Order: sequence, then C-alpha cells, then structure tokens
Amino acid sequence: MSLLMRVPPNLVQSIRAFRIPELQKEALRLGHHFLYALCSNALTKQQVCARIGEQFYLSKPCSKNFDALRNCMTEIISEAGPQPGFIAVLDQLPNSQKFDKEARESLLDVFRDAAEFWAEKKVPFRVFYSFEEPQSLQSVGWVGARPFE
Repeated sequence: MSLLMRVPPNLVQSIRAFRIPELQKEALRLGHHFLYALCSNALTKQQVCARIGEQFYLSKPCSKNFDALRNCMTEIISEAGPQPGFIAVLDQLPNSQKFDKEARESLLDVFRDAAEFWAEKKVPFRVFYSFEEPQSLQSVGWVGARPFE
C-alpha cells in the first residue's frame, strides 16, 4: 500500500502526520525525485530562497528570488527532459518578522504554481511543508504545551 495513496498527485500541503524519512523512502519506491530543504535559521526571503536553492541543488540564479525559483521549478527542470515525479519537503519555514505570513504564502504560491504546471504535464509534484515555532514560544518553553487547559 502506498504511503501517498490518499494524497492527490499534485498538491502543496502541511506535512501533518507524514514523517520525512517515510516520504523519502516513498519517493525512492516510486522513482521520484526527493527534494528536501531545512529552512530553519533563515530570516529573510532571500535567505529562504538561497537555502532552498542550495539544498535542492539548483543553480544560483534559480535561488535569487521567488520568480527565479518558480521558473526553475517549472520551465528549467522541464527543459532538462522527462521527469518521473517529485516529492519535496520545505522543513521549518521561518516564522519571523522578516519572513511573515505574507512571505510564507508567497513562497507556497511558487510551489502551488509548480504543482499546477506539472499537473498539466501529468507528472506528480507533491510538496509538504512545516513552520518553525516562533522564537517567543520557544524561549518560554510553551512549544507543544497547552497553557490554558
């Protein structure tokens, strides 16, 4: 039984109950590319793009900004030849003042656009993401706690 049996072939969603090693194993089983980027400690849009570019092994021009990243995740990879499919993980996206909700949504829109692009080509493209816990919650030790119960 496939780990992703109930997951559409082209989507961007929170990692939720999935574990990264299981997703990597599933990508291998399916013959898909597994792309992983640990984005913790990146503070700005440029740092997040650079981290994704480095860890996805993209060329430097692909990781300069969201538009370049979008172009790389779609057109440039497509021009490289037929693709078997993708499982990507954006782990611990920043939750900071310089990389706020709007910036996170813009980044996820890049990957949503890529999922649509690959869907048109009938190539699976699944992206799973998680957010870094805000520093204020980490410092008071309330991560995972329910203070008002």
